Amino acid sequence: MKLDKIMKQAQQMQSKMAQVQEALAKETVTGQAGGGMVTVTANGHGDIVSLSIEKEVVDPADVEMLEDLVLAAVTDAVRKSRELAQERMNSVTGGLASLGMM
Repeated sequence: MKLDKIMKQAQQMQSKMAQVQEALAKETVTGQAGGGMVTVTANGHGDIVSLSIEKEVVDPADVEMLEDLVLAAVTDAVRKSRELAQERMNSVTGGLASLGMM
């Protein structure tokens, strides 16, 4: 394979990766805890974009429980965001990104 052909393919892959990154900023995933009592939405970059807490779960006498639910929902949303990003990148790189090659 000629070097110029390899360079052209690399440029095309880089362009596609940039498009995927741009699209990930607009895609969202939702993490939940407490049976949906706490819901966190993150974009494909892992940025938290919204948080929703049902009134029923707010108990001033048990702040620890609410903290645990928020943390669990955030963790779930971030995990789903990473999975989404990995899936989208793998579609462009053929799995090279997950191997640490990108």
